[in-house]
Amino acid sequence: MSTSQPAPAPESDAAVLRGRRTVLVVAILASFVAFLDGSIVTVALPAIARELGGELTLQQWVVDAYLLTLGSLMLVAGSLSDTFGRVRVLRLGLIGFALTSVLAAIAPDPGLLIAARALQGVAAALLVPSSLALITSTFSGPAQGKAIGSWTAWTGVAFLIGPLTGGALVDTLGWRWVFAVVVLPVLLTLVLMTRLPSDAHHGDAVGAGGEAGTARIDVVGAVLAAVGLAGPVFALIEGQRVGFGHALVLVPLVVGVAALVGFVSWERRAPQPMMPLGLFRVRAFTVGNLATVGIYAALSLGSLVIPLVVQELAGLPATLAGLVTLPTTIVSLLFSTLFGTLAATHGPRLFMTVGPLITASGFSWMLLVHDPINVWWQIVPGVVLFGFGLSVTVAPLTSTVLSQVSARQSGIASAVNNAISRVAGLVAVAFLGVIAGGALTVDGFHRVLVVVAALLVLSALVSFVGLRGLRRAS
Repeated sequence: MSTSQPAPAPESDAAVLRGRRTVLVVAILASFVAFLDGSIVTVALPAIARELGGELTLQQWVVDAYLLTLGSLMLVAGSLSDTFGRVRVLRLGLIGFALTSVLAAIAPDPGLLIAARALQGVAAALLVPSSLALITSTFSGPAQGKAIGSWTAWTGVAFLIGPLTGGALVDTLGWRWVFAVVVLPVLLTLVLMTRLPSDAHHGDAVGAGGEAGTARIDVVGAVLAAVGLAGPVFALIEGQRVGFGHALVLVPLVVGVAALVGFVSWERRAPQPMMPLGLFRVRAFTVGNLATVGIYAALSLGSLVIPLVVQELAGLPATLAGLVTLPTTIVSLLFSTLFGTLAATHGPRLFMTVGPLITASGFSWMLLVHDPINVWWQIVPGVVLFGFGLSVTVAPLTSTVLSQVSARQSGIASAVNNAISRVAGLVAVAFLGVIAGGALTVDGFHRVLVVVAALLVLSALVSFVGLRGLRRAS
């Protein structure tokens, strides 16, 4: 009898492996829709402005309304993920995302479209930290580095394939389908989630020091963060329209800055802060987030202006504007998982130093742009370099941020990093009009490229100095 006991082991191992694959696919798809929606709209902006009016200001708000709620509420979402469970929070976010996507698709005027985009950001905030926390709770060691590499590759593909898909939809069915199409991957993800136990990876409430406690949501922190971000962003965008000395600009700016100061003060003494400041005592977490600021500010700004330049200055249709970004998608698919695995084995410093420099060289190549614009020579080679540098950078960056954080705080740590990346993009997009000079011309495009390259070089320097001595990313 005793010799027959070990027989079920192979089946059990196979079941565990299948469960891990399902977790990885669900995590990828859940983040995929959030990143897809954030990128697919970029190529539709000229068509939206033509139909609804508003020009550059409307284009900035369509992007930033989404990033504003996503960035300010992602921290609360990370706490919810750790407190109530990854699967439960993911399911709620997916349902909300589908509903708000339909609302954006049928919006009849700019105001309702911007409101729908803000609501989309609320739902998206529930998706990204929970999906990454699923991975960090399921995988460990080199397997975690490889899983994060896969997550990075496919969610990165969503971020980069969006313009191609959006361009095809704009030129065939119209810009409203850019929002409606994301409902399909949401439904697929909800179906796959039925294979996961409802209480899978159920977290406990976590205090600032990582201790378990009673669930409590940091409402005060959430309100202060939202006001603190909304005020300066509103001032930056509307200041280009009415003047930066106008009361309509100065009042939100002052209120926003005061709210940000109040947010930091509150988070230092809150019993269960939505952004535990103690996390920043972890060197890898702090350095990774400092690098994140420059990298994602650069990527958000660069990824936004390329489709706009290709359409508005080079005169290409939306489909071809999306096609210009395709090399980045292919390169990310080929190399992101590889570099995630290498960083887990050899340490992140080399990859997080060299990767941003390669990306900066790609944007620097685009300084060759001049009238008349030759997209295939002046822009596409730079896009290829941009994609390769991104592949070298992002998976090691994600692994580094979470490498020295306890599993109990993985959800909130992931949320902080993702919130920082979205806020960096939010502020960068708000500055677009200031950098470009109020209108996107060839000279304005060159100024944007110089800023983007400088941000990437600074991020490489931060990684080179700050990650010295850190041998492994996970």
